[in-house]
Amino acid sequence: MDKELIKKIQSRKHYYENIEALEKHLDKYFESKEITVFHEMLSLDFHLDVYFIQPENKDFNLLITSGMSLLEMNVPETIENREEYTFAELILLVSKEIEFSNVLSDHNKNEWIIGMMKDMARFPHHQHTFLTEGHTLQAWNDIAEPYDKDTNFTSCILLPSATFDEDFMQITAGSRVINLHSLFPLYKNELEYKIQNGYSKFFDLLIADDVAEVFHHNRQNLLRE
Repeated sequence: MDKELIKKIQSRKHYYENIEALEKHLDKYFESKEITVFHEMLSLDFHLDVYFIQPENKDFNLLITSGMSLLEMNVPETIENREEYTFAELILLVSKEIEFSNVLSDHNKNEWIIGMMKDMARFPHHQHTFLTEGHTLQAWNDIAEPYDKDTNFTSCILLPSATFDEDFMQITAGSRVINLHSLFPLYKNELEYKIQNGYSKFFDLLIADDVAEVFHHNRQNLLRE
């Protein structure tokens, strides 16, 4: 990681109250026994953990980043109500059969999912930009290269949640708003379709196919023939 970038990020204001607000927010919805935290052991730029929540009364589990909202995103002045887009965390609903070890390592075939979330969370702070609904990020420079040898997903998009309402997906920390954005992994041709046709047309595909928000390794391609 570039030393100058690390220095710039470390010198910026860190909103630790946002992380505390996220923790309190999750405690309102889930029991402590349902929550595991994958702690980042070494953080060169800013500290980024991931919650793994296994609700007993749901047919899915949740992964939620904790650290993206430590820093302000660079929202353009042209965006109306830009303060509402400044802070965010990411959420991914995963099927119950997707398991993670307590200590993350490259030996678990699902670790790429955590890596995908962390890459997306770090992107706006490394690139001095912002992320919101409809934005996409590919895994590598080559659009065809998947996140890992164990998957065919090559990118992901931020979507509104079809499972949780605004009370859950929006957190307040003092006068600040922290948005939770739902991550949806994409296949190569799905990303190409979104780029060529725009977010609205891509979203129409999701609705037409009645796609579940919960991530499965073997999700059907939206553009299957």
